[in-house]
Amino acid sequence: MDLALPPKVTDRAYARLREICEATGEQKSLRVAVEGGGCSGFQYDIKLDDPAADDLILEKDGAKVLVDAVSLPFLTNAVIDYTEELIGARFVIENPNASSSCGCGTSFSI
Repeated sequence: MDLALPPKVTDRAYARLREICEATGEQKSLRVAVEGGGCSGFQYDIKLDDPAADDLILEKDGAKVLVDAVSLPFLTNAVIDYTEELIGARFVIENPNASSSCGCGTSFSI
């Protein structure tokens, strides 16, 4: 039986979040949510936000990543990372629960 573990956040993602907060002068958290829609049935919604009462808060060196209770089961054992590629820099989700994903990287199915 696999244990349902919360998502992991890479040091690179925490570091980029701290850079964003320093640049904007705001101490916001990174919210990672799963919503219905997108090309493959579900899509990620990644944005800066403030914590809510039912959020799981993942924190390192003052940087916080938030996952709401509804999205948490979809993100079991996922890895939240930050990548810089030729097409641009962005936060990415490596999700072992997704059976397929779209080329855009923000949409997936289970």
